[in-house]
Amino acid sequence: MSPLAASLIMFGALLLLLTTGLHILFVLGAIAIIAGLFLLGPDGLYLVGGIMYTQWTSETLIALPLFLYSAAVLERSGIGEVVYSTVHRILGALRGGLASGTVLICTVYAAMVGVSGAATVSMGLIALPAMLKRGYDKHIATGCIAAGGVLGIVIPPSVIMILYASMVRESVGGMFFGGVVPGLIIAGLHITYISIRAYFNPKLAPPIPIEERVSFKEKVISLKNIILPLLLIVLVLGVIYTGTATPSEAGAIAASGSLIIAAVLRRLSWASFKGACIATLRLLGMVYWILAAATLFNSIYITTGAREALMTTILGLEVNRWFIIIALQLTLFVFGCFMDDYAVVVLCGPIYAPLVVSLGFNPLWWGILFILNMQMAYLTPPYGFNLFYLRGVIPQIRHKIPEDINMLDIYRSVVPFVGTQALGLILVMIFPQLALWLPSTM
Repeated sequence: MSPLAASLIMFGALLLLLTTGLHILFVLGAIAIIAGLFLLGPDGLYLVGGIMYTQWTSETLIALPLFLYSAAVLERSGIGEVVYSTVHRILGALRGGLASGTVLICTVYAAMVGVSGAATVSMGLIALPAMLKRGYDKHIATGCIAAGGVLGIVIPPSVIMILYASMVRESVGGMFFGGVVPGLIIAGLHITYISIRAYFNPKLAPPIPIEERVSFKEKVISLKNIILPLLLIVLVLGVIYTGTATPSEAGAIAASGSLIIAAVLRRLSWASFKGACIATLRLLGMVYWILAAATLFNSIYITTGAREALMTTILGLEVNRWFIIIALQLTLFVFGCFMDDYAVVVLCGPIYAPLVVSLGFNPLWWGILFILNMQMAYLTPPYGFNLFYLRGVIPQIRHKIPEDINMLDIYRSVVPFVGTQALGLILVMIFPQLALWLPSTM
């Protein structure tokens, strides 16, 4: 079978089966096993066990359960309530202050846990009722939470960055610090958008009532609430930046630090400890099985010679290399709308990265662009994970909010924030040093 025919059949079957609603794990696994039997015979089945063992025992991926566990513990620790009370006092008197503060809290959450779900769920439970109660437009309120939550995809210690680095043999530390500046820029763009909208239309995001405002002294005193989160962030990222510890060892520090924070806040109990372990196991099981299935799919695809043929064809095109970069990102955007981000990383990462290097681009820069696209995928319908996280919160707070919020409202709320994310992506494309400067100082 020609490499072109193998590509058309495998990816055609992938797109067809995805429309049936089957989980991506079973789609990728079934196509890979059937293609392996057809192309390699029964001996091709030996790849299944070998790939699973290789991937599941990867030293790089040891960091995954540690950071996931840290996120699960912090989600149960009540740290979100503590930090939000500080932001409420400091920024509440400004137009759009609560929404901008929510984005700032999500930024801090991102730097502590590296996943999007923790910030989205926590702020959905805490910040959304508070904003709606004070007259905020529901689209501004829900949009800032959904957009702020996905900052955990690009701001270290991002779990998806660890997975990407493992698949393309990139430095995890380099990826981490390559995402710092772009992540902060996107957070700043979100806040700028909120502030401009609130300035020209105060009814969308009014300041809190005068009777709820506090003195400057009380604002300063409330800053003590953010000391523990900042210490954890500085410690975890500091040991990676200085080379004192590997990302896996830093993951152990994050897990230990999250337990200490939970204990200080008196939220550490056997029930919360057990719940965090179970939540980590469930998410990790999903990630590892998707990782195994997508890697098997990739291995069969590469065995056919299709990747090399694809690279030869694309490199032979007489077009500007930037058109190819843009086209690759458009395919990532489309895949991200319909597939799990973990599957897109494992499926496309090993195929796209060698092609980008062959075009003469920096692989770390491309890795950050890849992750920024995955960040947008978490926010774009119909498969955007953060949209469903937020929708899942609504029934729990319905008695606290003045009006119901349906899925269409959530879809509409994220549109302008997808635009600010796209602007951040474009800036990193035009100015690569935004992603490359900080890693170069390590």
